[in-house]
Amino acid sequence: MTTVAIINQKGGTGKTTTTINLGSALAKIDKKVLLLDMDPQGNLSYSLGMNDFDYSMADVLLGEKKLMEILGEREGMSIAPSDIHMADVELSLGSADDQAEVLLNALKPLTDYDFVLIDCPPSLSILTLNALLASDNVIITMQMEVLSLQGLDMIMQTIQKVNKVFKKNIKVQGILPVMVDKRRKLIHEVREYIDENYDLKIFDSFIRNNVKASEAPSFGQSVIAYQPNSNSAKDYKGFANEFLKLNS
Repeated sequence: MTTVAIINQKGGTGKTTTTINLGSALAKIDKKVLLLDMDPQGNLSYSLGMNDFDYSMADVLLGEKKLMEILGEREGMSIAPSDIHMADVELSLGSADDQAEVLLNALKPLTDYDFVLIDCPPSLSILTLNALLASDNVIITMQMEVLSLQGLDMIMQTIQKVNKVFKKNIKVQGILPVMVDKRRKLIHEVREYIDENYDLKIFDSFIRNNVKASEAPSFGQSVIAYQPNSNSAKDYKGFANEFLKLNS
């Protein structure tokens, strides 16, 4: 089982969309996939039409439910939903002895998934720390813009600090460019800057701007299920193939 955190410490960078559609693409080729919604905003849960659930990741992290007990299913994927109660979890976890590894411990009994994909909150919090420590690898979703480089610095510093303090070896598998308009020269300049200044892989795949990806959550679906022939669906399918080659 490979666990991957989809991360960016800035909102609106395609984390949730990437988690959902990478998962959906993998499920369509018969991989067993679990999606974890670790964001108190619950955008992943909402985007897949999970609006009416009795228990959530908050109950798991507070030790009141086992992870297997809260799972729903969408598009052949298992989904661990989240809601605003996750905000309360942060306060409660602050006093726990193993506060940073609650999610890691909750995942241990689950061994029959090929991939666990974690949609992280857009901030550095105890929830993000739990997601990182439960993960083998990290994928950074990123708009190829100048201001995104500041956020990239923060993410890399965070991962380095976590690895040092907790004696881990969490690896950044790569940067996935999202919301890409190839006509913009700036995209190529940002890519060159990253190549020259960071020891990071930028995936060959990239996700183009596409209105269908924005529409899909209104229908409680991934864009792959909603509009399988759209640019976004094609891009995520291509990314899933590249992802599999790295994780096979």
